[in-house]
Amino acid sequence: MTNRIHPTAIIGAQVELGDNNVIGPYSVIVGPARIGDNNWIGPQVSIGTPAEYRGGPHPVGWEGEAEGVGVFIGDRNIIREFVTINQGTHDPTIVDDDCYVLARSHIGHDCRLRDGVTLADAVQLGGHTHVWSWSNIGMGTVVHQRSQIGPGAMIGMGSAVRKDVPPFTITVGNPARVTGVNAVGLSRRGCSEEIVEAFGRHLAGKADLPDGLPPELADELKAWFQQLADGKM
Repeated sequence: MTNRIHPTAIIGAQVELGDNNVIGPYSVIVGPARIGDNNWIGPQVSIGTPAEYRGGPHPVGWEGEAEGVGVFIGDRNIIREFVTINQGTHDPTIVDDDCYVLARSHIGHDCRLRDGVTLADAVQLGGHTHVWSWSNIGMGTVVHQRSQIGPGAMIGMGSAVRKDVPPFTITVGNPARVTGVNAVGLSRRGCSEEIVEAFGRHLAGKADLPDGLPPELADELKAWFQQLADGKM
């Protein structure tokens, strides 16, 4: 299927588009950038502009100039009006699949959003932030650069996240603190009440990771803990 691109939108020369994407009025997408299929990109969205470094290069991307290592956007994402997504520097800035990025949110350079992430209105992600699958970040939250938001984490609105957030926790405040287990998120991923309870004990350091987790969830948590063990967090 063809893409529906509003005539006022600007698409740079180094932008690769898949199929069946919607790109709204006055949006600007500059390269290098690759966008998959079935994405809805609203009005006045900015994708691929330079990393926000005071002394860094600021090429005129809408005239074909390029600087950076890319923005990669997967499939079936909804990116609402006035969202800004900066160009990657050391690594591409990545939005995987099935994410919902609400109005006025900012995704800084070298960030990654894994599958199914929700950013509520006006969430601000500093550069190199890694948001793992199924996380939900509340309205107006600010996340410090190089932070990690664990799989399935729920962060309350207006929070100031200054350090890594563990998987499937509820976190809120300034500075943000863990206040509980995201039982709703675990149940939505197919966990029984017994597994939810066991997972809470695991997060409290009182038990191992429970057996019987749904395979998709188990794989994501395994990747999270492996990165932790490798000292990359």
